[in-house]
Amino acid sequence: MKKFDPDSYDVDEVVDELIDGKGAVAFPGLFSPAEVAEARDVIMSESEAASKVAHFQGAAEAEGQFHLQRRVWALLAKGPVFSRMAEHPVFVDVMSAFLGTEFIMGSIAANRILPGGPGQEPHIDYPYWDYHQPETFPARINPSFPLNAQATIPLDPFTEASGATAYLPGSQKELRYPTPDDDFYSRCERMLGDPGDGVIFYGAAWHCSMPNNSDFDRSGVLIEYLPKFVKPVEDMHSSLDEDFYDRMSPVMRQLLGFNYDYPQNLEAAEAVNAEGAT
Repeated sequence: MKKFDPDSYDVDEVVDELIDGKGAVAFPGLFSPAEVAEARDVIMSESEAASKVAHFQGAAEAEGQFHLQRRVWALLAKGPVFSRMAEHPVFVDVMSAFLGTEFIMGSIAANRILPGGPGQEPHIDYPYWDYHQPETFPARINPSFPLNAQATIPLDPFTEASGATAYLPGSQKELRYPTPDDDFYSRCERMLGDPGDGVIFYGAAWHCSMPNNSDFDRSGVLIEYLPKFVKPVEDMHSSLDEDFYDRMSPVMRQLLGFNYDYPQNLEAAEAVNAEGAT
C-alpha cells in the first residue's frame, strides 16, 4: 500500500493509485493522539452493550464469537471529533478528485474487534456489496469511474496479528464479487497502520477484516464516501438534533446531502418559487 505525505502529495497520483493501481493508499499521522484518544473513549464506551455485536460476513462460521465483534453507528451524534475526522482536508481533497466536488458521506461508524475475534469473508462495499447479483446493476457498469470510497482511521495498531484489513491489490479493476476460486487469502496484502493514520481505498477492491490474534483491541473509524447521486446506506439524519444542524460547517452540510436535496416535491417547490416571485 503506497504511503503519501499528508503535507505534500499529488492528488492525481492518489486517484490513479486508487483506480488503476493497488486500490488503497495511506496518509500517516492525519490525527493527533488526543483526537485518537477522544474517539476511542467514545467507541469503547458505546460498544460495551450487547446490542452492538456485529454479525459480519463470515462471523456465522465462528460459533460463540459474535460478542468479540462490535459495531457503533451514528458517530456524528456521539462527539465532535467524528465530524472533524469526516471533514479532514486530506479526505475532502482526495474525495473531491475521486468522487466529484459535491461528494457526500454514506456512513460513519466504528468497528471494534476484541482479542480472539474472527474476521470476515472477502467482499466489496456498498453500493457494490450485492454485486453477486450483477443483473440488478446497470448495463456496462464498470470500475473506470468509482461509486464508492472508504476511509479507515485506526484507533489501535493495525498489525497482522491484530487483524489489519486484508485486500487484494488491483482487484478493484474487475468489479465483481470475489469467489473461493480467487484464492484471496494467499494473495492478499494488509492495510497496516498506526493510530491516527488515514487509509483510503476503493470499495470495489476485495477486502475483509482479519482475525484478531493479538492481546489488544483492534478498533477503527470507518467512513464511506459516495458520489452525490448515490443514496447513503446509513440514515445519519435521524440521529442528529437541531443543535448539530445549527453548528455544522459548509463541508458537513455537503456531506449530509443538503447541497443536492433530492427527491423533492417539485410541484410544491414550484409553487413556493412562484409565490416568491410575485
